[in-house]
Amino acid sequence: MARAVPERDAACAIAQAAAVVGDWWSLLLVRETARGRHRFDELQHELGISRKVLTERLAHLVDSGVLEKVPYQQGPVRHEYRLTAAGRALLPVLVSMQDWADRWLLGDGTLTASADEDSAETRRTHALPGTRLPRLTLPAHTGTELDPVDRDRAATVLFCYPATGRPAPLPDGWAGIPGTVGCTLENRLFRDAYGDFTAAGVAVRGVSTQRPDEQREFAKAEDIPFPLLSDMDARLSAALRLPTFRAGQALRLKRAVLVLDRERTVRHVQFPVTDIPEAVRSALRVARGLREP
Repeated sequence: MARAVPERDAACAIAQAAAVVGDWWSLLLVRETARGRHRFDELQHELGISRKVLTERLAHLVDSGVLEKVPYQQGPVRHEYRLTAAGRALLPVLVSMQDWADRWLLGDGTLTASADEDSAETRRTHALPGTRLPRLTLPAHTGTELDPVDRDRAATVLFCYPATGRPAPLPDGWAGIPGTVGCTLENRLFRDAYGDFTAAGVAVRGVSTQRPDEQREFAKAEDIPFPLLSDMDARLSAALRLPTFRAGQALRLKRAVLVLDRERTVRHVQFPVTDIPEAVRSALRVARGLREP
């Protein structure tokens, strides 16, 4: 179980945070609830943890305000575990840990917005088909909160990109990071093909970690017809364990294209994306194949 914070560290926020989520199981429980696993049995199955330890860790996270118990059944009453506002605020920390490990433990330390075909993050991303995206909403450039998946369409294409250079300037050395260049081009190509996507009954969403107001200015300048979603709070990144990199003191999404059906299941993934025009064409071909007869 978590340790009590020694008196000498009572004013240390790092020590206080470590007392709550510094335990291996506690961090993995935050990871799994962010991925949409909320019930005791599914958490136990996914983590391979004993019932005793799981009960203790869940109680600790509830007492610490990271999780809350929400009843989902009466007679007998059964609960599931949901992230609180404090728990959701941990997601950027979790994604930062993933990013650090992808680069420094599972990679060779290179700063890149792409990935090798045999890298751990590529294997993890390629394992996404069959994964169901939990229900969540993200801020859109339109000023509303939107579900990343359009339930009124047979399929939704989510294309993740690092950042556009408008309106804010990109960080120094941006163009020297492999995989960063091409975000404006990608948006334009999806814009130009948007009529083909809509004719096929397919929704399109662009996703970056830029703020909605930045995305709004870009969308207006480029006449973008589809929603741009902001994952600045890392909810989508944590839910799907998407690959990221850090530049300009901010987490950025690596370029990836996902196709999901209306039941929120990932059906296709392109990562790394090295040929942007072909990625757009491929997304349209795959999404067309998901149309209902």
